[in-house]
Amino acid sequence: MQALEKQLISQFQKLSVISLTPYQAIARELGVSESDIINSLQQLTDNNILSRFGPVFNHSAAGASTLVTLAVPTDELDTVAEKINQYPEVNHNYARDHYYNLWFVVTAYDQDHLIQVINQITQDINLTPLVLPMEKAFYIDLAFPINWDS
Repeated sequence: MQALEKQLISQFQKLSVISLTPYQAIARELGVSESDIINSLQQLTDNNILSRFGPVFNHSAAGASTLVTLAVPTDELDTVAEKINQYPEVNHNYARDHYYNLWFVVTAYDQDHLIQVINQITQDINLTPLVLPMEKAFYIDLAFPINWDS
């Protein structure tokens, strides 16, 4: 792993840059070019070291969201997942080894739109979702110290 990639992982676990051009701001802070930052992040993603680089928002302050799960026949799982992934409001779509085997998050600008999206997905896939709205938020201020020498 390159030194810049290690810096990005170590210093930006808690993204503190709020900017219209965040990669430029990070580049200035680290004394490199914006393209260096973008290329390093792409390398980390391509090598499955990073799955995500960005802020985490309080969803209730920025709109509405909910966790949704489905019991999908195994032979239809890929097809259903592809249909669901076409919705820009869907993220974190993943399969689980469980009766409810497809889990995803739906986000929207308000509760009415959230319900519309879930209803449209339900019509498109002809399966009944289990909607699991968050009852209580837990903020976990998580970062890991990394000893690159060991």
